[in-house]
Amino acid sequence: MTLALFTGGQSADPGFQQPLLPQLTAALASCGAGSRIALCVSFIRQSGLTLLRPDLLAALARGAQLRVITSDYLNVTEPVALRDLLKFPQAQSQILIYQSQGEAGFHLKSYLFIQAAEADGLQGCGFVGSSNISRDALTRSLEWNWCLDVTPQSSPQARDSLQALHAQVDALARDPRVVPLTHAWIDEYIDRYQQTSLAAVRAITGAQEQEDPCEVPSPNAVQLEALAALRDARQRECQRGLVVMATGLGKTWLAAFDVRQMQAARLLFVAHREEILLQAQRSFATLAPRQSSGLYTGTTQQQADWLFASIQTLGQDRQLEKFAPDYFDYIVVDEFHHAASPTYRRLLAHFKPRFLLGLTATPERTDQADILALCDNNLLFERHLAEAIDLKLLAPLIYHGIFDHTLDYQALPWRNGQFDPKALETAFASKKRAQHALAQWQRLHQNRTLAFCISTRHADYMADFFNQAGIPALAVYAGSQADRHQALEQLDAGDIQVLFSVDLFNEGTDLPAIDTLLMLRPTESKIVFLQQLGRGLRRHPGKQQLVVIDLVGNHKACLYKPYLLRQQLRRSGGPGGSEPTALAAGCHINLDPQLLPLLDQLKRGQRLKVVDEYRRLRDELGYRPSALQAYEAGLDFQKLRQQHQSWFGLVRQQGDLTPAQQAVQEQCGDFLLQGVETTALTKCFKMILMQALLELDGLHQPPSLTALSLRSREVLNRYPLLAQQDLPDSLRQLPADHPSWLRYWRDNPITFSTGGKAGSQSSYWFRIQEERFVPVFDLPSEALETLHELIQELVDLRLAEYCRRTTKRQTATEGPMPSQPTVIQLPFYPNLKIACGHFKQGDDSQMQWLSHPDLPATVDPARHFLARASGHSMEGGKQSIADGALLLLERITPTQAGSITGSTLAIELEDDAGQPQYLLRVVRKIGPGEYRLKANNPDYPEIPATEQMRPFARLKAVLTTPEPADEDDA
Repeated sequence: MTLALFTGGQSADPGFQQPLLPQLTAALASCGAGSRIALCVSFIRQSGLTLLRPDLLAALARGAQLRVITSDYLNVTEPVALRDLLKFPQAQSQILIYQSQGEAGFHLKSYLFIQAAEADGLQGCGFVGSSNISRDALTRSLEWNWCLDVTPQSSPQARDSLQALHAQVDALARDPRVVPLTHAWIDEYIDRYQQTSLAAVRAITGAQEQEDPCEVPSPNAVQLEALAALRDARQRECQRGLVVMATGLGKTWLAAFDVRQMQAARLLFVAHREEILLQAQRSFATLAPRQSSGLYTGTTQQQADWLFASIQTLGQDRQLEKFAPDYFDYIVVDEFHHAASPTYRRLLAHFKPRFLLGLTATPERTDQADILALCDNNLLFERHLAEAIDLKLLAPLIYHGIFDHTLDYQALPWRNGQFDPKALETAFASKKRAQHALAQWQRLHQNRTLAFCISTRHADYMADFFNQAGIPALAVYAGSQADRHQALEQLDAGDIQVLFSVDLFNEGTDLPAIDTLLMLRPTESKIVFLQQLGRGLRRHPGKQQLVVIDLVGNHKACLYKPYLLRQQLRRSGGPGGSEPTALAAGCHINLDPQLLPLLDQLKRGQRLKVVDEYRRLRDELGYRPSALQAYEAGLDFQKLRQQHQSWFGLVRQQGDLTPAQQAVQEQCGDFLLQGVETTALTKCFKMILMQALLELDGLHQPPSLTALSLRSREVLNRYPLLAQQDLPDSLRQLPADHPSWLRYWRDNPITFSTGGKAGSQSSYWFRIQEERFVPVFDLPSEALETLHELIQELVDLRLAEYCRRTTKRQTATEGPMPSQPTVIQLPFYPNLKIACGHFKQGDDSQMQWLSHPDLPATVDPARHFLARASGHSMEGGKQSIADGALLLLERITPTQAGSITGSTLAIELEDDAGQPQYLLRVVRKIGPGEYRLKANNPDYPEIPATEQMRPFARLKAVLTTPEPADEDDA
């Protein structure tokens, strides 16, 4: 028998100052399959349960069984802790409550861990003493606790004592005053709990904690701004919206605050990992302990106000059918960037909450593109890394980009946007590279280091290498010997200095004590790179800054990181915040001199052709980009179509269409191009109709005209600005089932889409049959599913384009827009210098939407655009064009240009470096197949036309040149 006394707090004898928490965590670590754990304490505080939760969950994951018996004695146990206990796996947990009824005292503080039950008795350990489950009692209060440890060698007396404690626990569980804990019991208990004063709780528990148990957390400054933005959005009748906030700013808490702000009764929180769901559930329960919550497993209908569900479970049709579309008032979808769009679309098409909030820390619109489409293109609030650091909500960052001279990354196999994993593993588990990493770490590290590795073999190799060098280290990954939570505790206590990890800490885990990151793997994904940074950016007492030690190789997949980091850390200054200035306070980016020429080489390669831009974007994302992502990345779709006919034409040429997609593209390419991708949009109705058709699964089951009109109105209502702009005043206030609305929608997009009006280009693809909207696609069912996906991709693109155009119009008017008349706007390219210069490929700021009083009503944004003349070669003659004149141009292609003789054309010519140059000239034919380009100004000689020159636009008019009203991209 081993009997030991553990004394916390300021004991007279320092040798006895051993708090109970490490002893409990060690006992839990020894519990696995067949083990039984019993916690019998008079009260439980959330602060203490938080300390024990990771080890309890780990023991349950190994197959242990848990019994908890606590009480309502003196109303000290926290309701939020009780809610938390109900989240433990039900099949392995029994949570009981002793009802004191205001009379019988309940003073137990006992912890029992049975590892084995042999014929000659039990084996395990038990603690009996003075510590309840609270942070103070387990870590720093003056507490006395006896521990009895029974092994096969222990005496019969010891075995009898452990057996007696076990028998008492069983007897207590059968006491009539002990009942199973339920959400209904907690609801009734809250009133009694909230009548207990903070002073009384502290007197009973001896707690030194400062939080008032009856108070809830308050929003920080950023969250207050976001809450105002969300409130304003709902006042504008937005039903969905996206919030982008840097890791560490409290996205989950923001959602909880907004649910309270909207006073939503029924909530659904969706994420892709159970760990995120459990963390969110705890946050929401802390804020609103009266609300019952549950983790939705799909096996039964949870009777809870707030459900937390994985997209993998709830995204299934059979699960969605269990809920009425309006069952939830508020839906939160976290970490949108992990969504497989069809799965999320099924969920979002099914539910019709009062409001849906998408949350992400994804920093760039390219990465946000598909996410934003799911939120009806409503980006409601953004706060990024630099702002969070300046507000002292996150720690400053010092980045050291260290050239990895130990291997040639260019020689490593590169497939599908990433390095070959096996080749990386072999290259990285080398002594030379480990010595390089160790030397840099020794030079730059702080106190607690988290290192990111490529594989389990790599993590084990690095941990062994550091240990051999006298630096305590552990490797942690799924299935590793070291338990993740215990390893973090050892790192926090200083027992180890470095934790080598594989994919366990990329996201969703708070590690505030980490002050050094060692990046030993090439992170091809920008999202993952920023998530890894987020693991060390939390503030922590004594932590001054985060140090990042990054081994950077000679490959494009590594070299993007300094650029991305500078973008994220850079403040904005100047008028309107448009001019870049210094990095956020306390932040520095230090690069090895050997990296500078490599970065210059990468920068020189930024100006690329459309196909090269596409390939680079595909490599950065690690998968085939969607049309919307390419649009947000700045691809010129007009030029793309000139060179590749269509978006899916380019994707197919690059080998990125699946066989099923390729077959559908061959059969329905005309519809995808003319019916969706390039169809003129003077109003949004065509795309709203198409979105409604997709949400009704109308390719498989043609909807009635009434159902299609009703769903179209629901979709349009999710875009209040579009409805305000495009709907007549008389219709905006009518309900969706009003006869006038149904008649209007049938007479407009439905009729146009079925060939009912002269000039309709869509009569081939849809028809009205027995009052149903019937697609004319002779395809098998599985091909219709593929066509659905391709149409959705293009609808997302067109709605985003149209929403951006509408936003610019709204910004230009500085107030609500009248619905009539519709203002004509065309794409305006300020950097397309006709006659000299070049059209820069790049971000959206290179294109603006511009209206002009002289624009003809017949212009089409899909064909017409505006640019300025540059130079004096066209001054003179009947149509003199001055330097800086605003030109209206129409795009042409060789197949539809018609006669060009005598026309004034914009002509593209690539220079020796492959960069396009643009000239404006009158085309003069001098012989069969022979042309010369004539300037209006006689001082400029004629230029012979060559095969390298490509006419791409025809001059339609020279407009007066007012300055554009909306110069900045929204």
